[in-house]
Amino acid sequence: MPKTHNQLWDAVVSFDNLYAAYIEARDCKRYRPDVLRFTARLEENLINIQNHLIWRTWTPSPWREFMVYDPKRRLIQAPCFCDRVVHHALCRVTGPLFDKKQIYDSHACRVGRGTHSAVARVQKYLRAADQIGPVYVLQGDISKYFQSINHAAAMRIIALTISDQSALWMWRQVIYNSGFDVCGIPVGALTSQVIANLYLDRFDHYIKDDLGIKGYVRYMDDTVIVANDKRELRHLLEHIRDFLATDLSLRLNPKTAIYPATQGVDFCGYRIWKTHILPRKRTVKKFRHRMRRMIHQYARGEINALSIQQTLASWMGYIQHCDGHRTTLGEIERLRWECEKCGVDAAEVLGWVEGRCDNRIRKNQSPIPPPRPETCIPPRDSPKPDHQAGHCNAKSLGHRHGQPDPADNK
Repeated sequence: MPKTHNQLWDAVVSFDNLYAAYIEARDCKRYRPDVLRFTARLEENLINIQNHLIWRTWTPSPWREFMVYDPKRRLIQAPCFCDRVVHHALCRVTGPLFDKKQIYDSHACRVGRGTHSAVARVQKYLRAADQIGPVYVLQGDISKYFQSINHAAAMRIIALTISDQSALWMWRQVIYNSGFDVCGIPVGALTSQVIANLYLDRFDHYIKDDLGIKGYVRYMDDTVIVANDKRELRHLLEHIRDFLATDLSLRLNPKTAIYPATQGVDFCGYRIWKTHILPRKRTVKKFRHRMRRMIHQYARGEINALSIQQTLASWMGYIQHCDGHRTTLGEIERLRWECEKCGVDAAEVLGWVEGRCDNRIRKNQSPIPPPRPETCIPPRDSPKPDHQAGHCNAKSLGHRHGQPDPADNK
């Protein structure tokens, strides 16, 4: 029997935990209207939440729904700020217990395990496999993952770690009151991310422990498997399909594919090779179009220069984790040309970000290689060199390299 944890409810409903959850929930959102209203009567609101949890009368409020269209059309359901505080309070206590049971190469919604660590692990496995022979990649994606998570199966997985009945009641309130009937959880909640990552934990152990696959990395529902045998990956793909359909009621997306690693692995926002990492082409094009649009808006007086500088600083934060200094240099030149085209002062628009970009680019650029020694290729009009000895004419070669001409000694 797996080890379970009890006596968690007092830690969940303690005032200190609720206050710490409030601090986490308001991060980067403290000036939003709903957060300001909650903060204005902070102690009263936290005590109200605490009483509802102690008496087990808490129920989630209606979700706020909106659509996003990048990179694809998707419905986002976000909880109100009061419910976000409750979600953080629950995850602060139970999240570390789930984390202990997960494999090292699960990189979503975990402290210290994000997109950059996932990219680094993929590159590490590519380099290790390249020492053996040709490298192939099996990249998988689960179709409509959040909408396919079964509520009863999720509760059974949670119960393998949590045995505290009050904590399990709270998880049931979150899962069964999410607006879905039997399957599906909202995308915009912290608890949904924890559940989604935990739901595939059995699949992770199946790949690592049962099948013995070493080069495996997962970020939420996106998986990468690195191997040297293409036939082995095809056989493994059939096992994966059967396990997901039988044990978790999931199916793979048709875009799941096996391909050689020489074409690069498009994963977690970057394109990964064994020798280098590049930004995703789609991300570069999106940045280019957005900056062009913002410069035109600035020229019409619709936005200020600070908005452009913030967007450019965000791009620098993304690009510093890969070998994209040449790409950034090209985009900066495009921005300068676009500013000149619109009659805008580039130094005023880009401000301190422009100098910072130049410094980072200059620091990341490889040093200029020394000039190669001149080859012994004679001019077209000169006589052909003597190839009998298998090399160029000794006289011309010695003269080119600054050596004394043997004929001078005669």
